[in-house]
Amino acid sequence: MADEAKEKSDEKKEKEKPEPKDNLVETQHEVTINGRKINYTVTCGTIVLKEETEKEGKVEGHKPKAEIFFIAYTRDGVENRKKRPITFSFNGGPGSSSVWLHLGVLGPRRIVTDKEGNLLQPPYELVENEYSILDQTDLVFLDPVSTGFSRAVEGEKPRDFHAFKRDIEYVGDFIRLYCSRYGRWTSPKFLAGESYGTTRAAGLSGYLQERHGMYLNGIMLISVVLNFQTIRFPIGNDLPYILYLPSMAATAWYHKKLDKQLQANLKNTIAEVRQFALTEYTLALMQGAALPEKERMKIDKKLARYLGLSLDYVKRCNLRVQYMRFCKELMRDKHRTVGRLDSRFLGIDRDAAGEHFEYDPSYAVIQGPYTATFNDYVRQELKFESDLPYEILTGKVWPWNYEPHTNEFANVAETLRKAMTINPFLKVYVANGYYDLATPFLATEYTISHLDIDPSLMKNIIMRYYEAGHMMYAHLPSLVKMKKDMDYFLETAVPG
Repeated sequence: MADEAKEKSDEKKEKEKPEPKDNLVETQHEVTINGRKINYTVTCGTIVLKEETEKEGKVEGHKPKAEIFFIAYTRDGVENRKKRPITFSFNGGPGSSSVWLHLGVLGPRRIVTDKEGNLLQPPYELVENEYSILDQTDLVFLDPVSTGFSRAVEGEKPRDFHAFKRDIEYVGDFIRLYCSRYGRWTSPKFLAGESYGTTRAAGLSGYLQERHGMYLNGIMLISVVLNFQTIRFPIGNDLPYILYLPSMAATAWYHKKLDKQLQANLKNTIAEVRQFALTEYTLALMQGAALPEKERMKIDKKLARYLGLSLDYVKRCNLRVQYMRFCKELMRDKHRTVGRLDSRFLGIDRDAAGEHFEYDPSYAVIQGPYTATFNDYVRQELKFESDLPYEILTGKVWPWNYEPHTNEFANVAETLRKAMTINPFLKVYVANGYYDLATPFLATEYTISHLDIDPSLMKNIIMRYYEAGHMMYAHLPSLVKMKKDMDYFLETAVPG
């Protein structure tokens, strides 16, 4: 009887508990892009995501599950909203908010840096982003649960959202809900994801089609990882050593660690190293201990030459220079470390004797400016108030549940292939940074070339390269080029 009474009491408390509500604010702004003034409305805040509850096979109600924070930019004065493209954007991690693509490249405001993207002295500021794609498409930046201001509602377990499959499902459900509420079902629709956000985007291309019947016009994949075998280094997986090699050679080129011949031209050097990686080096790794000593010495010498490292160090690595060791070793003689997200940037460790760097110097140059400016922007200009910390990049989502890819490498390339096959109008733009040691460009090329997609659909994929890193838009010349490339992509992916 006591248990029954407690259960009824708990049910009563649950019913009496106030239900979370949407919290939205709207503001009006303007920006000049390509010499034209654009007026736009910003909708900023949280939408409560709910799930249907069933009892005895019938829908009983809708239970709040999470409050999803988003910022939507909608161009004013559009006569036919149904023909106006809309892009849903997010970053990766897992554990990252959408702030990087938002304030770095896509949105109408951007971080002030110098031409190379170096850290400036605080305080930091935002300026109009004349390279925004708001002139081409409306934009919705959304934060996954536990990032930004997005949270699981009281009574729900945050860890239930920290999962490969669940992440794709609720983000897809948010996109469906947004399109329903704001009348965008027949608008041309795009996804833009960076890093793990490309994993999410590829997964969504299948989920949105199969669950909601929502077909996309295009996906923008920035710093790509679709097949995790290409970037993980467990013992026995030689593939990443092959695929990282050209990016590490590009890094050595940037820091002037190569010989005169290789230093002469970046693209020629990358082409030479790519060819070596995919032929001689691959064959050598496949032979393992059976590789003849004479051949091993030949490969060691080429590795040392292409990576700007000593022959002695390369020999001790057993033909396999792991990229984090490379970040520490390349500039060790100058007591400097190389960035992972963007290997153009250098850091200073306490000593030069370690195997790995103490911090990623390329993350250090963006963390402070993006955090400070966003927290000011969302409150002062967008008028959204919250006492919650805006989680820019959090470790609270770990351990991340990769089910159904448990005990295997996660791979969404097949999902993308199937989505493109079912919807042959789906276009894909791929942005690669030469100095990205998180998601190297040859790994992306490998993944795309192994999609096994019908040759007639390969023309739907556009590959572009930039002389910067993971967040290539931090480099002003790359940002300018990205604007042109994305404009072209959006124009080709929308009916004339």
